[in-house]
Amino acid sequence: MRNLKLTLQYDGTNYVGWQRQDSGTSIQALLEDALAPIEGSRITVHGAGRTDAGVHALAQVASVSLAASIEAPILARALNAELPRDVRVLSVQEVEPGFHARFSATGKLYEYRIVNAPIVSPFIQRYVWHVTPPLDIDAMRNAAEPLVGVHDFAAFQGSGSAVASTERIVRAITWEDGGGYDRPLVMRIEGNGFLRHMVRNIAGTLVEIGMGRWDVSRAAEILASRDRTEAGPTAPPQGLFLVSVDY
Repeated sequence: MRNLKLTLQYDGTNYVGWQRQDSGTSIQALLEDALAPIEGSRITVHGAGRTDAGVHALAQVASVSLAASIEAPILARALNAELPRDVRVLSVQEVEPGFHARFSATGKLYEYRIVNAPIVSPFIQRYVWHVTPPLDIDAMRNAAEPLVGVHDFAAFQGSGSAVASTERIVRAITWEDGGGYDRPLVMRIEGNGFLRHMVRNIAGTLVEIGMGRWDVSRAAEILASRDRTEAGPTAPPQGLFLVSVDY
């Protein structure tokens, strides 16, 4: 068996997320269905991150074991011929047998994009959160500082999660200024891993602070509380992008 690493990009608007579901179309199901005729049997594809419904990826990583002898570049072309145009395989590489897209990952980088203006361009509205009240970006930057480091992020975990530990390492949170209806404000957050809805819950909390509804110190207080009900709303999925996965 050959172990393959697939890097892919997708617009998550029309999908129920990465993971195969009982109803709706997932990215995992699309890949597995495209690979099955090549392999001659059903196979399982493992993703680096289970992006939620409506979330996008610039460089999601997947791994799969195949017996088929098809060369990696030809496999990439064959998959793109079968996949819908909003899902693209960027590359296929042969990797060592022990490589696993999820368990071998050492870090991930996400972006959350916001248009802070009275209107949003129709050409990017599928890929941003439209927030109309003016945001204090300096307050959001200052509020994010206590979230960097090794912390228990239970207060920012989505409901229904079952994990052994809610401790994670956030290596950096930065904000890139945006302006106008077509230039998003971008939060970049990098860490060793993220809980379900963690990035979106952090974004929602920082926006509450940016709108002046909470003091800058509130983010640190929420983190210390370990109580999800203390944090802000979950930011909508369309503004979130999985940018890269480190190994």
